[in-house]
Amino acid sequence: MTATPERLIDVAELAFQNLPGYRPEILGGQLIVTPRADTPHAESLTDVMMPLLAANLHRGETRVVQAIGIWLPTGEEDYAIPDLAIVDADHQDHVVQYNCVEPAACRLVLEVTSSNWRTDLYTKPELYAVAGIPVYVIGDRKHEEVVVLSDPLNGEYRSRSVYGKGQTFVLPESIGAKVELDVDSLLLA
Repeated sequence: MTATPERLIDVAELAFQNLPGYRPEILGGQLIVTPRADTPHAESLTDVMMPLLAANLHRGETRVVQAIGIWLPTGEEDYAIPDLAIVDADHQDHVVQYNCVEPAACRLVLEVTSSNWRTDLYTKPELYAVAGIPVYVIGDRKHEEVVVLSDPLNGEYRSRSVYGKGQTFVLPESIGAKVELDVDSLLLA
């Protein structure tokens, strides 16, 4: 007889162990399991990392990391694993549970949409804003635009900027440097 996990976090751990390449997250008390990224998704993350690294955001006070767990204050077991994040250099001192860091260690999170694009567009903005993460960037491949959310207050981002194909945009300097990104590199399809 196989024991049934009693907590959602245990089910997420089983998904992680039994579905290689899949990314389980608990968002708003719901388990979301995202399939592995396609090649254009992976390439766009590399393309966005290059200017971040060139701006020295992986030295000194910050680090550029992929797929780091962030413990969210929105539920007893809520956590997210964004595609990319800019975190404080001492982020390892801020690990709280299940190898997830406190959101206070994050300066920016970035998602490139996949088959679960609704989660990135509609669920995560509120959760990241409640957590106080200063900047959330969404490479929305479904709608062919990049959305930059910043300045969270009372569970909402007060600033929302949208950029289309062929445009560039500058990330808020609160991340630790002035960085210009190309929309097309985030929207590889």
